[in-house]
Amino acid sequence: QKGVKVAFRLSLFKIPMLWEAEHIDYQANKEFKDRQIKGPFSKWEHTHTFIPDGTGASIMEDHVEFKLPFGFLSQPFYRFAKKDFERMFSYRHRVLKYDLEHHVDATKKKRILISGASGTIGTILVPFLRTCGHDVIRLVRKEGKLLNDELFWDPYNGVLDLDKAGPIDAVINLNGVDISRGRWTKKQKKRIIDSRIMTTQVLVKKMSELEHKPSVFISSSAIGFYGEGEDRILSETTDRGKCFISRVCRQWEEASMDAETHGIRTIQLRIGVVLTPAGGALKRMELPFKLGCGVKLSHGRQYMSWISMDDVLSGVLYLLNNSDIKGPVNLVAPNPVTNSEFSKTLARVFSKKVIFTLPKFVALGLWGQMGKETLLTSARVAPEKLLDNGFLFQHETLFPALKDMLGRQD
Repeated sequence: QKGVKVAFRLSLFKIPMLWEAEHIDYQANKEFKDRQIKGPFSKWEHTHTFIPDGTGASIMEDHVEFKLPFGFLSQPFYRFAKKDFERMFSYRHRVLKYDLEHHVDATKKKRILISGASGTIGTILVPFLRTCGHDVIRLVRKEGKLLNDELFWDPYNGVLDLDKAGPIDAVINLNGVDISRGRWTKKQKKRIIDSRIMTTQVLVKKMSELEHKPSVFISSSAIGFYGEGEDRILSETTDRGKCFISRVCRQWEEASMDAETHGIRTIQLRIGVVLTPAGGALKRMELPFKLGCGVKLSHGRQYMSWISMDDVLSGVLYLLNNSDIKGPVNLVAPNPVTNSEFSKTLARVFSKKVIFTLPKFVALGLWGQMGKETLLTSARVAPEKLLDNGFLFQHETLFPALKDMLGRQD
């Protein structure tokens, strides 16, 4: 709407800053325009235009007028800024096209409850599902005044009133603290366990008490379930591993299984290494590799089972709508790679080379058990259940996935 102002934070050259924008024009189904009030540019005016192109189709056009700060001193930087803008808008248009293709196939509207909505996956999944036409309710732990789409809960004290949410068709559980942050002390291990098991138990208990229960419960797990797999192909029927994170995943999945006894279709989502510059492994790796300082971990022969964020989103949507699928599901791309291959491919995206190797003893010295189980363990995981049920991946191989996720398309 005209006159509406929006403020958001961004990072420019790793420097956090506030950007304030105002919508200065709006023409329904035709265009809208915004301009910078406060931010990194001397001038920024962006017009979004939508041009009809036959039945059920349109052309989206972005027109940007901008000026860099510091007057004539910034002239040498204009070509770099223009290149970055072209890359950004190319990425946005690709993502929009991809999302719209899924919206065309969307089934009837659902009311979906999501825990862990503020995490790396949740912050992207929520708007994706909403633009598909679904209502999304986010579980939050802040007390006080809540937004219309928020519902308070305190899982560590068993507090959750699902009746306040109204009828719920599906529940997606994405809870769990990041396991890759720092060494696994006794205190951290307890946080890893409690943030997964206790939250899942509360969700299942509260769902079981509803008169009208959701039809599907999708609960996170991880490919850490399999532990050290060496070069064996690991499917949903493979036994769990013996390491700490394998035991955690097993307890996590067992906590979700109780929902099945109440007639709720339940899926344990064994998620691989999610590729997105918004968080996780790729966010931490992007800058070093871009600067030509990418590394291979140890001998580099350990397998990494990755998946693009695009395929995480469409995979979750597919599982919501496919009533034939239940039980454990490997959410990974069909072509895992070794750590050495991953490092070389990421370096190639930035036209760099991998020239460093991080020895095993250094990784163990820095991160201990966490480094051993998340960085040095091999997991060659296959998405058998998704493939057998006809799911089509947007990104089957690594190089195009990385180029898309990082906006590096030619």
